[in-house]
Amino acid sequence: MSKRNLTLLTDLYELTMMQGYFKEKDANETVIFDAFFRANPSNAGYSICAGLDQVIEYINDLHFDEEDISYLRSTGLFAEDFLAYLKDFRFSGDIYAIPEGTVVFPREPLVKVIAPIMEAQLIETALLNIINHQSLIATKAARVVYAAKGDGVMEFGLRRAQGPDAGIYGARAAMIAGCIGTSNVLCGKMFDVPVKGTHAHSWIMSFPDELTAFRTYARLYPTACILLVDTYDTLGSGVPNAIKVFKEMREAGIPLTFYGIRLDSGDLAYLSKEAKKLLDEAGFSDAVISASNDLDETLITSLKLQGATINSWGVGTNLITSKDCPSFGGVYKLAAIQDKKTGNFIPKIKLSENAEKITNPGNKTIRRIYNKSTGKIIADLICLVGESYDPSNSLLLFDPIETWKKTHLAPGSYTLRELLVPVFKNGECVYKSPKVMDIREYCRQELATLWEESLRLEYPHRVHVDLSNELWHIKNQLLDSYHYND
Repeated sequence: MSKRNLTLLTDLYELTMMQGYFKEKDANETVIFDAFFRANPSNAGYSICAGLDQVIEYINDLHFDEEDISYLRSTGLFAEDFLAYLKDFRFSGDIYAIPEGTVVFPREPLVKVIAPIMEAQLIETALLNIINHQSLIATKAARVVYAAKGDGVMEFGLRRAQGPDAGIYGARAAMIAGCIGTSNVLCGKMFDVPVKGTHAHSWIMSFPDELTAFRTYARLYPTACILLVDTYDTLGSGVPNAIKVFKEMREAGIPLTFYGIRLDSGDLAYLSKEAKKLLDEAGFSDAVISASNDLDETLITSLKLQGATINSWGVGTNLITSKDCPSFGGVYKLAAIQDKKTGNFIPKIKLSENAEKITNPGNKTIRRIYNKSTGKIIADLICLVGESYDPSNSLLLFDPIETWKKTHLAPGSYTLRELLVPVFKNGECVYKSPKVMDIREYCRQELATLWEESLRLEYPHRVHVDLSNELWHIKNQLLDSYHYND
């Protein structure tokens, strides 16, 4: 699977609209599109944005080669002058984005594109495909890691992922959100992240007996000796045979630096507690007790409530597919069109009978507001580019729908941070993506800015995403302008 040109990774209507702009409008008309989402997946109190590095790769390589042009010609939909235009196509606009690993909330732009309308239109599908998938898996992984309460979580989902790309980039997203390693070797190579794993039941079954299989594995991997104990009889043979091997290693002077057992079936709470008793009685109280078998944040939480002694979790299918919520729901909407005469951006709005689907117009940015004494997030404020705020002054926040709900922040009680950073300027990348493990550490720090009430898995507190007074008035003026009599 060699390097691919992803330029045609788009919906057909992006290209037909491009030709329409080319034929009927000014193809160089500058517009603003926002990529955002309307609801956190899995009913979470937050999301984790991810995928920006792959968006950068996509934009940098955006071009139509001869095979692409020939294919488009074969559809019979596109005129020769438009196809000739595509031959020299490159992205020439600006992109702003929230860095990967940042805690984000509904309705705020994760990516803002300022570009000629044809360019901005083309990149919609691929941008959403990349950001939606990785943000979904990162959010799911963050919830699983939270449920593990400090225990290591390993991403084991490759064989159940929806294809190679989902396995590779899903594992990348899971690492960003806090997993300590992945079983995916190609992901490890591509992104320099730890790879981890034990052995399968087939290893045990291929030997004359379980003890021989354990001894052989321990001899090969003495510094990473996690033995799968449930092939035949977990408590009757698996754990006792593992203990025999650990004793033999200790007697041979082999340091037991990283060793233990893995459970992959049965009643994990009961089996882990009984296994812990046997290991403790044999003098192996520091042995790792790892578990796998269709785990997710709900099951991990339940097992912990039952007193399970598991301290390492291998999470596969339910993480890599985000099984309970299989899509992120990000959208890409036109927010403004530049006036050719003045250079100012004219706000645009999409209406809907559903309030949550009405878009926020204009050229916007996001200010995150923190409690100065705790460092915790108070709210996010979507405002217009050019608006200024001074933390030495008071700040009034209000709910953009239920406007009577207000919060007054006293001078000096809060700090501000702008979330959107420049990624492309005039078609040139001006942003260098950190390494995945560095993004992982940044994500850990980001999650620490959430109040515990927003982190909880069930019925979390919702962080407020408010509009500035100026943006709120522009939005309502646009709404009022569409309410006319026939």
